[in-house]
Amino acid sequence: MKLLNRVTADVKHSPSAHSTLDVLWVLYDRVLRITPETVDDPGRDRFFLSKGHGPAAYYAVLAAKGFFPEEWLDDMGGWNSPLGHHPDRVLIPGVEVGTGSLGHGLGIAVGAALGLRAQGYLDTRTFVLLGDAELDEGSNHEAIAYAAAIGLPITAIVIDNHSSTHGWPGGIPARFPGWGVSVVNGRDRDEIERSLRIVENRPRLVVAAL
Repeated sequence: MKLLNRVTADVKHSPSAHSTLDVLWVLYDRVLRITPETVDDPGRDRFFLSKGHGPAAYYAVLAAKGFFPEEWLDDMGGWNSPLGHHPDRVLIPGVEVGTGSLGHGLGIAVGAALGLRAQGYLDTRTFVLLGDAELDEGSNHEAIAYAAAIGLPITAIVIDNHSSTHGWPGGIPARFPGWGVSVVNGRDRDEIERSLRIVENRPRLVVAAL
């Protein structure tokens, strides 16, 4: 996406951003029920970028979809720029939560999905995007176990670029017992879309392998 080339202030996390681009585009172009006009609609779908320490691709996709002016991309990290090195929900239209610290996004998304179900928003879907190394954080496994125990309708997408530090017998899917699982090519947008459209009465994991 050419808009991503306009973001030059996040060189350190450039690989992190590029690894998420295809998943983010499919979510906002084909799957999520959210637009710039419905960012405050309580019945909208929710997306949480747990991998918030590399938000350049996220910003590029939001700009392409009209959530904020494309010109903002040229000054990411600038003194007065709303686009920081971690996304800020107060400053950026369409951002649901400020993230970046590893291991927090999945728990936040589980809490949001639980709250939406309790309020009767049964058609609203919740998605969260994580990096594989985040699964080294123990807090995620509490969220994984809880979502499975209560059959919470949430979709977690894990970008698998083999950056985790622990060897896991069975790979990433083995860390999500009780979840429905799809393993897809993280660059094949049609394959990503098909996996993200699956809805079950339990949580789902989509592993986007690179």
